[in-house]
Amino acid sequence: MNNDIERVLYSESQIQSRIAEIAKQIENDYADKQPVVISVLTGAILFTVDLLEKLDVYTTLDFIDVSSYFGGTESSGRVELVRDLKSDVKGKDILICEDIIDSGRTLQFLVDLLKKRGAKSIKVATMLDKPDGRDEAVTVEADYAGFTVPNEFLVGYGLDYDGFYRNLPYVGILKPAVYSK
Repeated sequence: MNNDIERVLYSESQIQSRIAEIAKQIENDYADKQPVVISVLTGAILFTVDLLEKLDVYTTLDFIDVSSYFGGTESSGRVELVRDLKSDVKGKDILICEDIIDSGRTLQFLVDLLKKRGAKSIKVATMLDKPDGRDEAVTVEADYAGFTVPNEFLVGYGLDYDGFYRNLPYVGILKPAVYSK
């Protein structure tokens, strides 16, 4: 797998250091709250787990699965709810954990859904933010972002191509030859 990487953007130690910084910000913002942390499957699992381990606030955890890629390298523009939450979010403070905000359509879909369901507040933590990929119609932004990344095809640390590369401990740029076959 490492041979498929053009270059590493963020090492494992850089990622863990940045997550610790984000955790401190979240602790300050949620000191008197007990947020429901919603991890967006499957890519955000590693980020969510590492973040939760560093947080010193009471939280509950739930998962939601949405898709807009359907195995491709670019968002299809259509967001589909694949697996819904088990929690009732009405009247609760919500912290969405996302692996990457690219077009932003998935995040917009989630925020709108949680607002309709009566969430008291919604904040977003993302490991990676790719503003150059953002759809102009998207109005939501991350409250906590690990790194701003270039408009490249990234894998590792939860990010995949065709289901692979999620287990790399770093974030890297996938060689175009791998996904243009």
